[in-house]
Amino acid sequence: MTAFVTDTLRARLIEGVHAVGQQVLAIYARDFAVATKDDKSPLTEADMASHHALVALLEAEAPGVPILSEESGDIPYETRRGWQRYWLIDPLDGTKEFIKKNGEFTLNVALIEEGVPVFGIVHAPVLETTWTGQQGQGAWKQEGNGPSHPITVRKLPDPARQPWHVVGSRSHGSAAFEAFCAALPHHERMTLGSSLKLCLVAEGKADLYPRLTPTCEWDTAAAHAVVTAAGGEVLNAHTLTPLRCNQQDSLLNPFFIVCGQRDERWRNALRASPI
Repeated sequence: MTAFVTDTLRARLIEGVHAVGQQVLAIYARDFAVATKDDKSPLTEADMASHHALVALLEAEAPGVPILSEESGDIPYETRRGWQRYWLIDPLDGTKEFIKKNGEFTLNVALIEEGVPVFGIVHAPVLETTWTGQQGQGAWKQEGNGPSHPITVRKLPDPARQPWHVVGSRSHGSAAFEAFCAALPHHERMTLGSSLKLCLVAEGKADLYPRLTPTCEWDTAAAHAVVTAAGGEVLNAHTLTPLRCNQQDSLLNPFFIVCGQRDERWRNALRASPI
């Protein structure tokens, strides 16, 4: 089914997402208003500008495929449940980081087929970096206007020789995350905003990303596709089954863990966490 995204379509979508990223950067570089949504999360004009531009891009390049965006997330499940293929986008993941102006925000476009993220683009405009993944094709990282290079997860090292690398959220810490880390073998921790955390696992710079606070499907789907295309997994933290999209009325993800490979030691650490 992933043959739907041809090499030509992939290239055009990446080019289009880069262009939307430039629009977002123009807003980022000046003063902008910040509103508050009903769920108390922040909303900027960049969120909406990116939403409208990405929807227009997808409608032009792949007409007829339904689109679900964070900024149009009120589509009822009665409608969504019939979608075998659809686009899932987060126009600006890491709005808090955007407001802080630390550069750790991303534009995210995913293709979902039968509940599985099979293609994803994650673009970080300030970092001038793009991660792309496609089921059966592989995953790539592009910096600036340079060529794309293949990426893969790394083999989990022996912690007695080399510490594991664990990445956590910059803005959404939790007691469960602290308990998880306390139960791990020797490791180093880093914090980062947005879907960049999943991308670090995909390119082998991090081994684990446990997310033990709430997220929505649009927060993770694009980077999920990158991780799995790079050889990793995004797993329900309770069941250790792969995360799926559009399986219920709620668009909230369960708590999850992103890994390069499975290991009983981090499974035990999950069991020790109050999740």
